[in-house]
Amino acid sequence: MIRPLLDLVGLGKSFDDVLRMDKRQLLFQVLNFGMIVSSALMIWKGLMVVTHSESPIVVVLSGSMEPAFFRGDLLFLTNYRYRSEPIRVGEIVVFRIKGRDIPIVHRVIKVHEKADGTVKFLTKGDNNQVDDRGLYAPGQMWLERDDVVGRARGFVPHVGMVTIIMNDYPKLKYVLLGVLGLFVLLHRE
Repeated sequence: MIRPLLDLVGLGKSFDDVLRMDKRQLLFQVLNFGMIVSSALMIWKGLMVVTHSESPIVVVLSGSMEPAFFRGDLLFLTNYRYRSEPIRVGEIVVFRIKGRDIPIVHRVIKVHEKADGTVKFLTKGDNNQVDDRGLYAPGQMWLERDDVVGRARGFVPHVGMVTIIMNDYPKLKYVLLGVLGLFVLLHRE
């Protein structure tokens, strides 16, 4: 049953090559795949350390920040000057709301500094009509520094559309990951 599918996507010959591999060659291919996955994780963790952000790269998921950022833009975040540089009006921040997994990318529109040094701020999407208080957790009127995942420092337009498409069509994601995994395992170079 799997053979016709592999022939259809052009991997039939490669599948035959895997069947001819001895245990040592197959183990080498599996280790090669593991090294690729480990390298990707190390790069991600390295970016986290360098940027001081739990999520150094995020994808804009909606049109709420148009025309500054469009859906699918890839943002680079930093937090390395997090404590020394106060958050200012006009700055674009990525924040996480308690009880929600997906971070939000919006602009700071108001900052409230107290005499004791605490800073709270209000955000709004450039393309939205009202501020974000409706998005915040129930009873929360302001964001605090602990809510900030990072500050936008740069972006690459539309590169994140791949992520959006794979999240919108989960079966496509698994097919692509499976094909990539097979390619790594079956490719001998």
